[in-house]
Amino acid sequence: MTRKQMRLTLIGSAGAVLAVALGLILFALNDQIVFFQSPTDITQNTIPDGQRIRLGGLVEEGSIVRSDNAQVEFRVTDMENVVQVTYKGILPDLFREGQGVVTEGIIGTNGIFVADSVLAKHDENYMPKEVAEALKDQGHWQGGEATAN
Repeated sequence: MTRKQMRLTLIGSAGAVLAVALGLILFALNDQIVFFQSPTDITQNTIPDGQRIRLGGLVEEGSIVRSDNAQVEFRVTDMENVVQVTYKGILPDLFREGQGVVTEGIIGTNGIFVADSVLAKHDENYMPKEVAEALKDQGHWQGGEATAN
């Protein structure tokens, strides 16, 4: 075998090993690659207690309850299922009922999602693309095109 053939064999072997490693990583993280889970995804799938996830959907109308100690409780919906969320901290200025929201945290043993961060829309046209598509599929979409910036 010439030096060129040996070099090409080594490069090809390294590429094959990297491809197998990447395939194994993607297979292991299959359920974790999504940007967020909808309330329907959470109710249909068994999520282990203490596993960090992102929950996305719309803040349900009339569901925001504020306490004196910066504790906020609200419900996130995808118009099919609802998840109760509790959050302690300062909410984004644009957080309000009927708007798109993505929260990050864990689901407690009581089924309440305990969020440690809350992200709200950034302009009138923003809604996470996945939420907009889910609402369109269910016939609840009333806006224009969704933008995910």
